[in-house]
Amino acid sequence: MFNVTIINIKKSTKHILILVIILVVIYVITKSLAHIKTSKILQINLSEKLVQCLNEEIPVMASTYYKANNIIKEDNEKEEAEEENLISKILSIELEQIQKIEVAENDNETDENNNNENKEISSEINQEVATNVTTEIVTQNPIKESYNIELNGVKIKNETSFEINETILEKQLEINKENIIIFHTHTCESYTPSEQYPYQQTGNFRTTDLNYTVSRVGDELSNYLLGYGFNAIHDKTYHDYPAYSGSYDRSLKTVENILQTNPSDIIIDLHRDAIGSKSNYDPSVKIGEDVAAQLMFVVGTNGGGLNHPNWQENLKFAIDVQQKANEMYPGLFKPMIVRNSRYNQHLGKAATIIEVGSTGNTLEQCITSMKYLSKVLDELLH
Repeated sequence: MFNVTIINIKKSTKHILILVIILVVIYVITKSLAHIKTSKILQINLSEKLVQCLNEEIPVMASTYYKANNIIKEDNEKEEAEEENLISKILSIELEQIQKIEVAENDNETDENNNNENKEISSEINQEVATNVTTEIVTQNPIKESYNIELNGVKIKNETSFEINETILEKQLEINKENIIIFHTHTCESYTPSEQYPYQQTGNFRTTDLNYTVSRVGDELSNYLLGYGFNAIHDKTYHDYPAYSGSYDRSLKTVENILQTNPSDIIIDLHRDAIGSKSNYDPSVKIGEDVAAQLMFVVGTNGGGLNHPNWQENLKFAIDVQQKANEMYPGLFKPMIVRNSRYNQHLGKAATIIEVGSTGNTLEQCITSMKYLSKVLDELLH
């Protein structure tokens, strides 16, 4: 006996075709899902139960979900880290800017405080300067005065072949009175040590300690002038150390550099008079109760062959200052000297050397001189 199975080909073909279509659809959907970003898949609002079901029925889904979740987490962490870094950088920049502003404000406050303190100190000092006082030359070891010209009471020792006469006084000076430059060709020149200003000499009446040299005198003059409203620029560069030779060449460069940013005609090279034959020579004048070192102008010309077209203006300025000093404090200045050397005075229309005292004077006496010299300059120039 035979079992016979009858197959309906038409119906079977239909089922197979449906199955193939289903498989194709599933394949297309699977491909489409593969091209969709994992982040998009996970953005579908699936319930935990559905996700659990899918994970159980289709294990690959769990793996994919896990990997995608980690990828997104990593991306989010990177984004958060980048944002934190960016915020941190912004905060750092802002903090840095704030700190810079605070530092600048503090610096400005410090500068303003320092300037105010200097002005207050200078103002207090300037208030002490008397004008209607008696004066008397009190040099203990005097040297006979030597001069060969006198113009309006100003005594001049002319060591050149130029004729110096009344025509010098007729010159009209048009000078910058706001800026005054003070420097020292011989920065290390010092004085007789005293109880108040003792120092260790590093040469014959010389020291590299600028607290005890003519540079300290320059500090005093600068402070007084600042108090009177002048813009005083005081340079304390060493020009005679370690080598004395070439001092004027070095100081020339210094002043030229200063003039680039501070145009000026009044240029004072502050010195101490040379030792000469008497190291205890102390030219001094008593002004009221003060004992001050006497001062002396040294004016250069083009007699040495160097170009110096404005030496007569320099001489006129020195005469004007000394004439005013003779009115206010007779004896403050000794006779001035006019020489052939140029002394870098071609740099200004009112450039000159001022010798403050000599080796026999003390630093106290020279500092006192600046109180009265600054007062003379204030009266003349304002």
